[in-house]
Amino acid sequence: MENNSTNSQNQGTTSPLTTSYNSAQSNTNQVNSTANQNQAQNTTQASSNNQQANITDTMNQQSGIPQAVVGLFSSLNAARESAAQLRQSGFTIEEINIISKEKTNDNVVNNMGSDDSIADGTMAGGAIGGIGGLLLSAGALTIPGIGPIIAAGPIAATIAGAVGGGITGGLIDWGIPSDKSEEYNNEVAYGKTLAVIKTDANKVQQAIQIMNQNGAMNVETHNAK
Repeated sequence: MENNSTNSQNQGTTSPLTTSYNSAQSNTNQVNSTANQNQAQNTTQASSNNQQANITDTMNQQSGIPQAVVGLFSSLNAARESAAQLRQSGFTIEEINIISKEKTNDNVVNNMGSDDSIADGTMAGGAIGGIGGLLLSAGALTIPGIGPIIAAGPIAATIAGAVGGGITGGLIDWGIPSDKSEEYNNEVAYGKTLAVIKTDANKVQQAIQIMNQNGAMNVETHNAK
C-alpha cells in the first residue's frame, strides 16, 4: 500500500528535468517566432522601400522634373562624336553640354576640318567649331586649378555665373550633388571631358545608351534644376 501511494505521488508530480526541458522548448519557440516576425517585417520594409523608389521615379517622370545625364570621356573627340549622335537622335543644342580642359596641342582642336578650323583669337574665347549647331568655345572661361577650358551648351553661362565658382559651382547650381560636382571638376582637371545632357526623364535611357556607345565612363543620372 505504501509503494502504491508513493507511485501515485510521483505520477502527480512533474520532475525538475521535465520542467527544464519544457521551459527550454518554450524559449526556442519564442525565439523562432520572434525571428519569423523580424524576417517578415524586413521583407515588408524592403518591399515598401522598392515601391517608394518606383513611386518616386514615376512621380519624377510625370511631374516633368528635368534630369542630368552625366558622363566622362577620355577625349574631347569622343565627347564630340557622342554629341553629334545625340543631335542626330533629336536632342537639341540646349540639352547637350560639354566641358573639357583646353589643350593647345590637342589634335581635336587643330584638326576640326575646313568648316571647323580655329578662328583667330581662340585663346581669348574664339569658336573652335560646331556640332550640329552646338558651338564649342575655347578659352572663354579660366577655372582656378584647371586653366582655360572648352565649353559648349548652356552650362558655359552657368559656370561663368556660378556663385560657388568654377565647374563645381555650375554643376551644383544645376542640382548635381556637391560631392559629385567636385568629383567631376577634378576629372576635368585630370584631362577628362565631361558631358552633361540635361533633358526630360523620358529621354534619359536614350541619352545613356548613346553616351555608352561612344565610350562614356561612369554615366550617372541626377535630378536637375
